[in-house]
Amino acid sequence: MQTRAIILAAGKGTRMKSEKYKVLHEVCGTPMIQHVINNLGQAGITDVYAVLGHGSETVGTYLGDGIKQTIQEEQLGTAHAVMEWREALSDAEGHTMVVCGDTPLITDTTMQAFMNYHLDTGSKATILSSRTGEPSGYGRIVRKENGSVKRIVEDKDATDLEREIKEVSSGTFIFDNKALFEALGQVGNDNAQNEYYLPDVVSILRDKGARVEAYISPDFEETLGINDRVALANAEEILRKRINTRHMENGVTLVHPVATYIDAQVEIGSDSIIYPGAIIRGNTKIGKNVIISSGTEINGSTIDDDAEIKHSVVTGAGVGKGTTVGPFAQLRPQAELGRDVKIGNFVEVKKSRLEDESKVSHLSYIGDAAIGERSNIGCGTITVNYDGKNKFLTEIGADAFIGCNSNLVAPVSIGDRSFIAAGSTITDEVPEDSLAIARNRQTTKKDYYKKDN
Repeated sequence: MQTRAIILAAGKGTRMKSEKYKVLHEVCGTPMIQHVINNLGQAGITDVYAVLGHGSETVGTYLGDGIKQTIQEEQLGTAHAVMEWREALSDAEGHTMVVCGDTPLITDTTMQAFMNYHLDTGSKATILSSRTGEPSGYGRIVRKENGSVKRIVEDKDATDLEREIKEVSSGTFIFDNKALFEALGQVGNDNAQNEYYLPDVVSILRDKGARVEAYISPDFEETLGINDRVALANAEEILRKRINTRHMENGVTLVHPVATYIDAQVEIGSDSIIYPGAIIRGNTKIGKNVIISSGTEINGSTIDDDAEIKHSVVTGAGVGKGTTVGPFAQLRPQAELGRDVKIGNFVEVKKSRLEDESKVSHLSYIGDAAIGERSNIGCGTITVNYDGKNKFLTEIGADAFIGCNSNLVAPVSIGDRSFIAAGSTITDEVPEDSLAIARNRQTTKKDYYKKDN
């Protein structure tokens, strides 16, 4: 029987003190609502509905067409939010999980176990709960003597005795769908906040004799919601530890995991070594036996097996097998390096393809260029690619040698096995097997200093 999910994402999150909607704040490089969607999908729930708040167009744009959306014009509570889907879902068969968009730490494993528990017990409602020594601020799970759930009481409405309860609600539920929408119509707002609480559905169903259960999460940290920047930082720390642990379990060496920052989407092959202070972000894929040194930042790039990146910045680039980059180099978007390429210190490469075994060893700018196999680009070489309006291509063939301090004024082509003399400014095509010299002849005036003194 089908299980769908409703994500509650209507709150702007005023305590974040941000123009950005709360659920779009990133945890380890991914918006928190996307973590929720990903975990639902991995747990087998792909039919997802979202409740957004008035003015949250940016959230809706981010979610796109893959997630069904509706707007809660007034913020009148969680039960009121779920009711926004009454017309579409009230007659649907199956089960509905309701989860908050600011709970990115609930794993797919816990979601799957929670869902299975609900189905196995045959309950009309199941609460995802957890135990904590600091329950203040959370709704308490009030159980009957036989262990079943009697009700959930919000912290502001709880008695002193109820506040001593250590089992708390995570705000995540699974309901028999028809029972949910029938009960929602009976929820009132006679409480301290004058809001329509979703947990009141539990009491309504219990009063009708329905079975209500609570599945206790194995880890309280999973159920943490994010309401401010402190909680955001805590969630980042928790998730980053999970990410780093997973990579180490898969054969990656993290020399100092606490000082290594790896986003959720990153893939790393076995026997790679990541040194402290490395930042690896976005949709980055790193192969096997790669070395990433301290101070390196990689974002949205592909690093093939046996490569080494030394104290450099790599963004939107591709690094081939056995290639070395740095120290202190920058690969900008659309830099593509072949196998066994060498990019040395203080070299910048942008929107260029360097074929296998080519070298740009130091102090050069390579932009909008195509460089052939085994070519050597000397120190201080500049591809002059921009005339103030347009970018132009520099083409260098295989086995070419570009002397130090050369300017290659694009568009220009340099043939295979050609030589460019050091200090040249090249503006015309250089055929294959040629030597090009484009500099003023040296003039030496003897005894010049003596004449002036």
